[in-house]
Amino acid sequence: MSRNYHAVSAEYNALYNGYLALEEGRQSLNYAYNDNYWDILPIERMQILDEIILPGQSKNENFNRAEEKAVKAIQKHSMNIQGKEENPQMDEAYLLLGKARYFDQRFVPALEAFNYILYKYPASDKINQAKIWREKTNIRLDNDELAIKNLKRLLEREKLSDQDLADATSMLAQAYLNTKSVDSAITQLEIASNFTKSNDERGRYRFIQGQLYNTLGYKDSANIAFDKVIELNRKTPRIYLISAQLEKIKNFDYENGDKLACLELLTKLEEDRENRPFLDKIYHQIGEYHLINKSEYLAISYYNKSLRTNSRDKELRAKNYQILGDMSFDYSEYKEAGAYYDSTMSNLVLNSKPYRLIKRKRDNLEDVIYYEDVAQVNDSILRLVNLPELERIAFFETLIEKLKTKAEEEKQKQEIAQRNNGLVTVNNNIGGLNPNAPRGGLPNQSSLFYFYNPTTVGYGKNEFVKIWGNRSLEDDWRWSSKGISNSKNPVLNNEVFVNATADELYDPQFYISKIPTETKEIDSLAKDRNFAYYQLGLIYKEKFKEYNLAKSKFETVLKNNPEERLILPSKYNLFKIYELLGQTGEAVIAKNDIISNYPDSRYAIILSNPELADLKDENSPESVYESLYEQHENQEYAEVILKCENYINVFDGEPIVPKLELLKATAIGRLYGYEPYGKAINYVAITFANTPEGQQAQQIETNLLPRIQSKEFILDSLANNYKVVFQFDKAELSEIKVFQDTLGKVLKNIKYYDLSTSIDVYDPNISFVIVHGLKNKVVAKSFDQLLSKEDKKKIKKPYFVISSPNYQIIQIHKNLDAYLNNDNN
Repeated sequence: MSRNYHAVSAEYNALYNGYLALEEGRQSLNYAYNDNYWDILPIERMQILDEIILPGQSKNENFNRAEEKAVKAIQKHSMNIQGKEENPQMDEAYLLLGKARYFDQRFVPALEAFNYILYKYPASDKINQAKIWREKTNIRLDNDELAIKNLKRLLEREKLSDQDLADATSMLAQAYLNTKSVDSAITQLEIASNFTKSNDERGRYRFIQGQLYNTLGYKDSANIAFDKVIELNRKTPRIYLISAQLEKIKNFDYENGDKLACLELLTKLEEDRENRPFLDKIYHQIGEYHLINKSEYLAISYYNKSLRTNSRDKELRAKNYQILGDMSFDYSEYKEAGAYYDSTMSNLVLNSKPYRLIKRKRDNLEDVIYYEDVAQVNDSILRLVNLPELERIAFFETLIEKLKTKAEEEKQKQEIAQRNNGLVTVNNNIGGLNPNAPRGGLPNQSSLFYFYNPTTVGYGKNEFVKIWGNRSLEDDWRWSSKGISNSKNPVLNNEVFVNATADELYDPQFYISKIPTETKEIDSLAKDRNFAYYQLGLIYKEKFKEYNLAKSKFETVLKNNPEERLILPSKYNLFKIYELLGQTGEAVIAKNDIISNYPDSRYAIILSNPELADLKDENSPESVYESLYEQHENQEYAEVILKCENYINVFDGEPIVPKLELLKATAIGRLYGYEPYGKAINYVAITFANTPEGQQAQQIETNLLPRIQSKEFILDSLANNYKVVFQFDKAELSEIKVFQDTLGKVLKNIKYYDLSTSIDVYDPNISFVIVHGLKNKVVAKSFDQLLSKEDKKKIKKPYFVISSPNYQIIQIHKNLDAYLNNDNN
């Protein structure tokens, strides 16, 4: 009676409640888990979290409760008599314990519980289940080979029930998938699909089979597997049914298949009310169908429909944005493409491979977007500048009518929102909702939680925009400087509207007064506009090979009375574009124009002697830069600075200019020190912000300059490397090379030290001859004592000793006098 009492009490009390808690926990796991249908589905729906769980903690209270019930059953009802367990429910209790730990993602303790069953209860009717769960745990611990070995042995030696056989073969399939044995996985999934008692599992296994066939390229076999999912119809979750139909459509043969039947199937899926939760995927697939059939307009429409469903599938949103971006890119709408790529990146995992690929595309469009904005804005302003007074008034009257219409619409929206808000706050029982219902819950449940009520959310958004305007999500967003302008047009931007009074807002003369009138300002706008068009021409020609677009930009430059520096490069680039487009007549005219009007230019020389085009032009920007860089390496800093200034004017507007500016800044730093270097670097960073050189200068300004700004000398006793320095003034520079040669010969006579020399420029008037290789300050200070009597006669020039860190400081800050006056020598 005691044994029966404990067995019944364990089964119908602790274990019953434990399994209830376990099932609740599994359902919550399934609800929270979102399958990624863009990849092969895992056999088991379970999200593995990377959170570290401390002893005594649990990721899910239901599993914690299930474990407590299992432990309670073992502690209160175990009957271990003479080494034998007399309660037949204890194996069930340990199985529950292992399952609770497994789903709570504590796999090592779970493995311990399953192994205990195999050790302690070898005759249990649950022994096969324990073996299967043990191998499930091994798979989670990445012991796939061991799991395959044990599961194959179980299948060979034991006669399993149908469900146990389905569980064992499905887990074996997962192990094969983990080890990239796709064929074996398909075979095991076939067995699992035939023997499982759960249609949910059958639908999932069949769908995974279809996915695996697709990875192997067997579309017909994949479609057969998807058909078996579709045949289950309402017996399996609808997501499997819809996904199987969409996967079949992806496998459709557009060359030989019935396109009309395919479109009818897609339309049927779209119109079925039961499919509304899956419209994001359906719209995307319809867009794919139209894109393949060259119906780009319809494709764009359906991709946008898919985005408007506010899908939770971030990868689907990323694909929609990327496709729209690629289409805009193909249509040469680069600014719009950039916006789509921005949205794509926001839906991808940061720094993942797809993210980096899209970011590279987006970065290539940065300059295009910037210069297109400049050209568009300045063109608009200059167009208004040149309009007659009556046409200006007509233009702004049209604008004012639009503003009034928009204001009226906004007013109506706010009135509707306020009415709805009043209903929500006064009549709390809208739609039959319980006024005492909890404010939490899920969106599809009855709840008055603010963010689950679309009316209050919409009203809140309108109120926020009305009070604060458009603000980006960042720190200190309430500062007035953080407001986002809806337009880059300085005439019609948000600041103008915000600062306008009610009367000014609808007065054409108010806007006309904002149009530039000073000649200097107008000329500056025209200059920036022409330079932007020139840069766009170069980018379209060199980077994107859009020769027609490039041609239109260069022609626009020449029509707009550009600066002299832009005329010749624009004409030469047009000549090259005419050649590439096969427009021989235009190319000949452009060539003759350059040769006759600019005979001394390097372009004319190249065009007059075509054979030189294949040779390295000594006057080309690249050759000039190489020559200057070589001079920089030879410490001819003054010459480099002077030549850089000349060549910057010669090559103004060409891609080589930022390189020359950065080289010039470096030479300035070497010759004049920290402060002039900081100013020169700042100029490069600001002026050429969209170039690699400008970005490099920005990094120098942000990271390097703060580290070297200190002028404080360190104690020489802390250093382990010293230099002996011979100083030469400008009048002595002719002797410096001879002195270095003599010093080098003398140093060869010094034993036990490996010493070398170099010449360093300090500033325009001072240079140094340096002796390197001394590790001790005392030895360095008594350098002359290392020389023989004969050698001392050759080296009579005075010297000073300085540690390497302090030498670096005097070269950076040009504070030699401060060092020498600091009693360091």
